[in-house]
Amino acid sequence: MKLFINEIAKIIRAEIIGDPLFVINGVCSFEDSASHDITFASDAKYLADLCQTKAGAIIIPDIFIPDDDHCSDIILLKTNNPKLSFFELVSIFHPAKKTKPGIHSSANIGSHVIFGKDPIIRSNVFMGDSVQIGDNVHLMPGVYIGDDVSIGDNTIIKPNVTIMGKTRIGKNVIIHSGTIIGSDGFGFAQNFDKHEKIIHIGYVDIGDHAEIGACNTIDRGTFGMTVIGNGVKTDNLVHIAHNVKVGDNTLIVAQVGIAGSAKVGKNVIIAGKAGITGHIKIGDGSIVGPYAGVHSNVSENEIVSGIPHMPHGRWRKVVSIMSRLPEMRKKLFSFEKRLKNLENK
Repeated sequence: MKLFINEIAKIIRAEIIGDPLFVINGVCSFEDSASHDITFASDAKYLADLCQTKAGAIIIPDIFIPDDDHCSDIILLKTNNPKLSFFELVSIFHPAKKTKPGIHSSANIGSHVIFGKDPIIRSNVFMGDSVQIGDNVHLMPGVYIGDDVSIGDNTIIKPNVTIMGKTRIGKNVIIHSGTIIGSDGFGFAQNFDKHEKIIHIGYVDIGDHAEIGACNTIDRGTFGMTVIGNGVKTDNLVHIAHNVKVGDNTLIVAQVGIAGSAKVGKNVIIAGKAGITGHIKIGDGSIVGPYAGVHSNVSENEIVSGIPHMPHGRWRKVVSIMSRLPEMRKKLFSFEKRLKNLENK
Protein backbone atom coordinates (compact mmCIF):
# COMPACT_ATOMS: atom_id res chain seq x y z
CA MET A 1 0.00 0.00 0.00
CA LYS A 2 1.09 3.55 -0.75
CA LEU A 3 -0.43 6.79 0.56
CA PHE A 4 0.42 10.42 -0.07
CA ILE A 5 1.03 12.62 2.97
CA ASN A 6 -2.07 14.71 2.21
CA GLU A 7 -4.16 11.49 2.19
CA ILE A 8 -2.73 10.48 5.54
CA ALA A 9 -3.38 13.95 6.95
CA LYS A 10 -7.07 13.62 6.07
CA ILE A 11 -7.29 10.20 7.73
CA ILE A 12 -5.71 11.29 11.02
CA ARG A 13 -6.86 14.95 10.87
CA ALA A 14 -3.33 16.35 10.94
CA GLU A 15 -1.57 19.59 10.04
CA ILE A 16 1.25 19.06 7.54
CA ILE A 17 4.71 20.62 7.78
CA GLY A 18 6.51 19.61 4.59
CA ASP A 19 5.72 18.05 1.23
CA PRO A 20 2.04 16.98 1.00
CA LEU A 21 2.75 14.78 -2.04
CA PHE A 22 5.49 12.69 -0.45
CA VAL A 23 4.69 8.96 -0.71
CA ILE A 24 4.54 6.72 2.39
CA ASN A 25 4.98 2.96 1.86
CA GLY A 26 4.63 1.71 5.44
CA VAL A 27 4.60 2.25 9.19
CA CYS A 28 7.51 1.49 11.52
CA SER A 29 9.06 2.25 14.90
CA PHE A 30 11.06 5.42 15.48
CA GLU A 31 14.39 3.56 15.54
CA ASP A 32 13.83 1.13 12.65
CA SER A 33 12.07 3.29 10.07
CA ALA A 34 13.20 3.64 6.45
CA SER A 35 13.00 6.70 4.23
CA HIS A 36 9.43 6.10 3.02
CA ASP A 37 8.02 4.97 6.39
CA ILE A 38 5.95 7.02 8.80
CA THR A 39 6.49 6.85 12.57
CA PHE A 40 5.46 8.88 15.63
CA ALA A 41 7.11 10.76 18.50
CA SER A 42 5.23 11.73 21.62
CA ASP A 43 7.82 11.34 24.41
CA ALA A 44 10.36 14.04 25.24
CA LYS A 45 13.18 11.57 24.50
CA TYR A 46 12.22 11.35 20.82
CA LEU A 47 10.92 14.90 20.38
CA ALA A 48 14.26 16.27 21.58
CA ASP A 49 16.03 14.92 18.50
CA LEU A 50 13.73 14.15 15.61
CA CYS A 51 16.75 13.54 13.39
CA GLN A 52 17.42 10.23 15.16
CA THR A 53 14.94 8.50 12.87
CA LYS A 54 15.36 7.72 9.18
CA ALA A 55 11.58 7.94 8.65
CA GLY A 56 10.25 10.15 5.91
CA ALA A 57 7.45 11.46 8.13
CA ILE A 58 6.80 11.75 11.87
CA ILE A 59 3.51 12.29 13.69
CA ILE A 60 4.08 14.71 16.58
CA PRO A 61 1.87 16.45 19.18
CA ASP A 62 0.07 19.52 17.90
CA ILE A 63 1.35 21.54 20.87
CA PHE A 64 4.99 20.72 20.09
CA ILE A 65 6.99 23.48 18.37
CA PRO A 66 10.00 21.99 16.54
CA ASP A 67 13.30 23.87 16.40
CA ASP A 68 13.92 25.93 13.30
CA ASP A 69 16.91 23.72 12.51
CA HIS A 70 15.01 20.40 12.69
CA CYS A 71 15.77 18.02 9.83
CA SER A 72 14.23 19.78 6.86
CA ASP A 73 13.85 16.59 4.84
CA ILE A 74 11.54 15.00 7.44
CA ILE A 75 7.83 15.77 7.08
CA LEU A 76 5.91 16.48 10.29
CA LEU A 77 2.24 15.75 10.90
CA LYS A 78 0.77 17.44 13.99
CA THR A 79 -2.14 15.76 15.83
CA ASN A 80 -3.53 15.90 19.36
CA ASN A 81 -2.68 12.22 20.02
CA PRO A 82 0.25 10.95 17.91
CA LYS A 83 0.18 7.40 19.27
CA LEU A 84 -3.51 6.86 18.51
CA SER A 85 -3.11 8.48 15.09
CA PHE A 86 -0.14 6.26 14.29
CA PHE A 87 -1.97 3.05 15.19
CA GLU A 88 -4.93 4.19 13.14
CA LEU A 89 -2.52 4.10 10.21
CA VAL A 90 -1.13 0.72 11.32
CA SER A 91 -4.63 -0.76 10.96
CA ILE A 92 -4.81 0.63 7.40
CA PHE A 93 -1.38 -0.57 6.26
CA HIS A 94 -1.86 -3.92 8.02
CA PRO A 95 -5.59 -4.70 7.94
CA ALA A 96 -6.90 -7.69 9.88
CA LYS A 97 -7.35 -10.84 7.85
CA LYS A 98 -11.00 -11.39 7.01
CA THR A 99 -12.45 -14.79 7.85
CA LYS A 100 -15.67 -16.11 6.40
CA PRO A 101 -18.42 -16.84 8.94
CA GLY A 102 -19.25 -20.46 9.57
CA ILE A 103 -19.04 -23.37 11.99
CA HIS A 104 -16.23 -25.88 11.36
CA SER A 105 -17.26 -29.50 10.97
CA SER A 106 -15.00 -30.58 13.85
CA ALA A 107 -16.66 -28.21 16.36
CA ASN A 108 -18.61 -30.01 19.11
CA ILE A 109 -21.78 -28.02 19.77
CA GLY A 110 -24.09 -28.83 22.70
CA SER A 111 -27.85 -28.61 22.84
CA HIS A 112 -29.96 -25.43 23.07
CA VAL A 113 -27.10 -23.25 21.83
CA ILE A 114 -28.22 -19.89 20.40
CA PHE A 115 -26.03 -18.22 17.75
CA GLY A 116 -26.21 -14.59 16.65
CA LYS A 117 -25.42 -13.42 13.13
CA ASP A 118 -22.26 -14.52 11.31
CA PRO A 119 -20.47 -16.61 13.97
CA ILE A 120 -16.95 -17.84 13.22
CA ILE A 121 -16.46 -21.14 15.06
CA ARG A 122 -13.12 -22.72 14.15
CA SER A 123 -11.83 -26.29 14.41
CA ASN A 124 -12.03 -28.33 17.62
CA VAL A 125 -14.13 -25.83 19.53
CA PHE A 126 -16.17 -27.47 22.29
CA MET A 127 -19.39 -25.80 23.38
CA GLY A 128 -21.64 -27.03 26.20
CA ASP A 129 -25.39 -26.76 26.58
CA SER A 130 -27.51 -23.60 26.74
CA VAL A 131 -24.76 -21.32 25.48
CA GLN A 132 -25.65 -17.92 23.99
CA ILE A 133 -23.36 -16.50 21.30
CA GLY A 134 -23.80 -12.91 20.06
CA ASP A 135 -23.33 -11.50 16.56
CA ASN A 136 -19.92 -11.75 14.85
CA VAL A 137 -18.32 -13.77 17.66
CA HIS A 138 -15.04 -15.43 16.68
CA LEU A 139 -13.94 -18.58 18.56
CA MET A 140 -10.52 -19.75 17.45
CA PRO A 141 -9.31 -23.39 17.43
CA GLY A 142 -9.36 -25.34 20.67
CA VAL A 143 -11.64 -23.02 22.64
CA TYR A 144 -13.69 -24.68 25.42
CA ILE A 145 -17.03 -23.11 26.34
CA GLY A 146 -18.90 -24.59 29.33
CA ASP A 147 -22.64 -24.81 29.98
CA ASP A 148 -24.76 -21.67 30.38
CA VAL A 149 -22.08 -19.30 29.11
CA SER A 150 -23.09 -16.08 27.33
CA ILE A 151 -20.76 -14.18 24.97
CA GLY A 152 -21.57 -10.71 23.62
CA ASP A 153 -21.34 -9.33 20.09
CA ASN A 154 -17.99 -8.93 18.29
CA THR A 155 -16.01 -10.80 20.94
CA ILE A 156 -12.84 -12.64 19.90
CA ILE A 157 -11.60 -15.62 21.90
CA LYS A 158 -8.17 -16.84 20.82
CA PRO A 159 -6.86 -20.43 20.67
CA ASN A 160 -6.96 -22.77 23.66
CA VAL A 161 -8.95 -20.52 25.98
CA THR A 162 -11.14 -22.21 28.60
CA ILE A 163 -14.41 -20.54 29.58
CA MET A 164 -16.04 -22.49 32.41
CA GLY A 165 -19.79 -22.74 33.03
CA LYS A 166 -22.03 -19.73 33.77
CA THR A 167 -19.41 -17.17 32.69
CA ARG A 168 -20.79 -13.94 31.22
CA ILE A 169 -18.70 -12.07 28.67
CA GLY A 170 -19.72 -8.68 27.27
CA LYS A 171 -19.44 -7.12 23.83
CA ASN A 172 -16.23 -6.31 21.96
CA VAL A 173 -14.07 -8.35 24.33
CA ILE A 174 -10.73 -9.94 23.40
CA ILE A 175 -9.43 -12.94 25.36
CA HIS A 176 -5.92 -14.14 24.53
CA SER A 177 -4.57 -17.67 24.28
CA GLY A 178 -4.17 -19.96 27.27
CA THR A 179 -6.46 -18.01 29.60
CA ILE A 180 -8.82 -19.84 31.96
CA ILE A 181 -11.94 -18.03 33.13
CA GLY A 182 -14.27 -19.44 35.76
CA SER A 183 -12.04 -22.03 37.41
CA ASP A 184 -12.61 -22.78 41.11
CA GLY A 185 -11.02 -20.40 43.57
CA PHE A 186 -8.42 -21.52 46.10
CA GLY A 187 -10.83 -22.34 48.92
CA PHE A 188 -10.36 -25.04 51.56
CA ALA A 189 -11.56 -25.63 55.11
CA GLN A 190 -9.36 -27.19 57.78
CA ASN A 191 -10.69 -30.54 59.06
CA PHE A 192 -8.21 -31.89 61.58
CA ASP A 193 -5.22 -32.92 59.43
CA LYS A 194 -7.04 -32.49 56.09
CA HIS A 195 -7.97 -29.60 53.83
CA GLU A 196 -11.54 -30.05 52.65
CA LYS A 197 -12.47 -28.39 49.34
CA ILE A 198 -15.05 -25.59 49.43
CA ILE A 199 -17.49 -25.84 46.52
CA HIS A 200 -17.61 -22.75 44.30
CA ILE A 201 -21.02 -22.14 42.73
CA GLY A 202 -20.53 -18.54 41.54
CA TYR A 203 -19.39 -17.26 38.16
CA VAL A 204 -17.32 -14.61 36.34
CA ASP A 205 -18.83 -11.50 34.74
CA ILE A 206 -16.66 -9.62 32.20
CA GLY A 207 -17.88 -6.23 30.93
CA ASP A 208 -17.81 -4.69 27.46
CA HIS A 209 -14.59 -3.67 25.67
CA ALA A 210 -12.39 -5.59 28.11
CA GLU A 211 -9.17 -7.28 26.97
CA ILE A 212 -7.76 -10.23 28.91
CA GLY A 213 -4.11 -11.14 28.29
CA ALA A 214 -2.59 -14.54 27.62
CA CYS A 215 -2.46 -17.16 30.36
CA ASN A 216 -4.64 -15.25 32.83
CA THR A 217 -6.59 -17.15 35.48
CA ILE A 218 -9.80 -15.57 36.70
CA ASP A 219 -11.63 -17.60 39.35
CA ARG A 220 -15.38 -17.93 39.70
CA GLY A 221 -17.02 -16.56 42.82
CA THR A 222 -17.53 -18.86 45.77
CA PHE A 223 -21.05 -17.44 45.78
CA GLY A 224 -22.04 -14.61 43.44
CA MET A 225 -19.69 -12.97 40.97
CA THR A 226 -16.07 -12.23 40.23
CA VAL A 227 -16.43 -8.99 38.25
CA ILE A 228 -14.18 -7.54 35.55
CA GLY A 229 -15.58 -4.12 34.61
CA ASN A 230 -16.03 -2.40 31.26
CA GLY A 231 -12.81 -1.44 29.50
CA VAL A 232 -10.52 -3.36 31.88
CA LYS A 233 -7.21 -4.42 30.29
CA THR A 234 -5.03 -7.15 31.79
CA ASP A 235 -1.54 -8.11 30.69
CA ASN A 236 -0.25 -11.69 30.45
CA LEU A 237 0.06 -13.97 33.50
CA VAL A 238 -2.40 -12.15 35.75
CA HIS A 239 -4.28 -14.02 38.50
CA ILE A 240 -7.60 -12.71 39.82
CA ALA A 241 -9.09 -14.74 42.67
CA HIS A 242 -12.68 -15.53 43.62
CA ASN A 243 -15.14 -12.69 44.24
CA VAL A 244 -12.69 -9.95 43.26
CA LYS A 245 -14.34 -6.83 41.81
CA VAL A 246 -12.30 -4.82 39.27
CA GLY A 247 -13.72 -1.41 38.32
CA ASP A 248 -14.09 0.05 34.83
CA ASN A 249 -11.04 1.03 32.76
CA THR A 250 -8.49 -0.38 35.18
CA LEU A 251 -5.10 -1.56 33.87
CA ILE A 252 -3.44 -4.63 35.39
CA VAL A 253 0.12 -5.37 34.27
CA ALA A 254 1.89 -8.75 33.99
CA GLN A 255 2.25 -11.15 36.94
CA VAL A 256 -0.08 -9.28 39.25
CA GLY A 257 -1.93 -11.40 41.80
CA ILE A 258 -5.16 -10.20 43.44
CA ALA A 259 -6.44 -12.28 46.37
CA GLY A 260 -10.06 -13.15 47.06
CA SER A 261 -12.77 -10.53 47.64
CA ALA A 262 -10.50 -7.55 47.02
CA LYS A 263 -12.21 -4.54 45.45
CA VAL A 264 -10.26 -2.58 42.86
CA GLY A 265 -11.77 0.76 41.83
CA LYS A 266 -12.16 2.47 38.47
CA ASN A 267 -9.21 3.82 36.45
CA VAL A 268 -6.66 2.10 38.68
CA ILE A 269 -3.19 1.10 37.44
CA ILE A 270 -1.57 -1.95 39.05
CA ALA A 271 2.04 -2.31 37.87
CA GLY A 272 3.89 -5.57 37.21
CA LYS A 273 4.34 -8.23 39.91
CA ALA A 274 2.33 -6.33 42.52
CA GLY A 275 0.47 -8.46 45.04
CA ILE A 276 -2.90 -7.42 46.48
CA THR A 277 -4.12 -9.13 49.64
CA GLY A 278 -7.75 -10.19 49.99
CA HIS A 279 -10.74 -8.28 51.41
CA ILE A 280 -9.24 -4.81 50.91
CA LYS A 281 -10.22 -1.84 48.75
CA ILE A 282 -8.09 -0.04 46.17
CA GLY A 283 -9.64 3.40 45.55
CA ASP A 284 -10.56 4.91 42.19
CA GLY A 285 -7.71 6.48 40.23
CA SER A 286 -4.95 5.05 42.42
CA ILE A 287 -1.62 3.61 41.21
CA VAL A 288 0.12 0.58 42.71
CA GLY A 289 3.82 0.45 41.85
CA PRO A 290 5.74 -2.60 40.58
CA TYR A 291 6.54 -5.39 43.08
CA ALA A 292 4.38 -3.65 45.70
CA GLY A 293 2.81 -5.70 48.47
CA VAL A 294 -0.57 -4.11 49.24
CA HIS A 295 -1.82 -5.26 52.65
CA SER A 296 -4.51 -2.70 53.50
CA ASN A 297 -6.84 -0.20 51.86
CA VAL A 298 -5.48 2.35 49.37
CA SER A 299 -7.23 5.73 49.14
CA GLU A 300 -8.57 7.25 45.93
CA ASN A 301 -5.90 8.80 43.66
CA GLU A 302 -3.10 7.60 45.96
CA ILE A 303 0.21 6.31 44.57
CA VAL A 304 1.79 3.52 46.61
CA SER A 305 4.95 1.42 46.30
CA GLY A 306 7.08 -1.00 48.30
CA ILE A 307 6.69 -4.00 50.59
CA PRO A 308 4.68 -3.38 52.69
CA HIS A 309 3.08 -0.65 50.60
CA MET A 310 3.50 2.99 51.58
CA PRO A 311 3.14 6.37 49.84
CA HIS A 312 5.38 6.42 46.80
CA GLY A 313 7.39 9.45 47.96
CA ARG A 314 8.24 7.73 51.25
CA TRP A 315 9.20 4.52 49.43
CA ARG A 316 11.68 6.45 47.28
CA LYS A 317 13.35 7.75 50.46
CA VAL A 318 13.39 4.24 51.94
CA VAL A 319 15.08 2.84 48.82
CA SER A 320 17.73 5.57 48.88
CA ILE A 321 18.46 4.78 52.56
CA MET A 322 18.58 1.01 51.97
CA SER A 323 21.50 1.33 49.57
CA ARG A 324 23.45 3.18 52.29
CA LEU A 325 22.68 0.76 55.13
CA PRO A 326 26.04 -1.14 55.05
CA GLU A 327 27.95 2.15 55.32
CA MET A 328 25.62 3.40 58.09
CA ARG A 329 26.10 0.10 59.95
CA LYS A 330 29.87 0.53 59.94
CA LYS A 331 29.55 4.08 61.25
CA LEU A 332 27.16 2.95 63.98
CA PHE A 333 29.59 0.26 65.17
CA SER A 334 32.39 2.84 65.10
CA PHE A 335 30.36 5.26 67.26
CA GLU A 336 29.53 2.46 69.73
CA LYS A 337 33.20 1.55 70.03
CA ARG A 338 34.23 5.17 70.62
CA LEU A 339 31.44 5.59 73.19
CA LYS A 340 32.60 2.51 75.14
CA ASN A 341 36.18 3.85 75.15
CA LEU A 342 34.98 7.18 76.53
CA GLU A 343 32.91 5.39 79.21
CA ASN A 344 35.92 3.27 80.25
CA LYS A 345 38.03 6.40 80.68
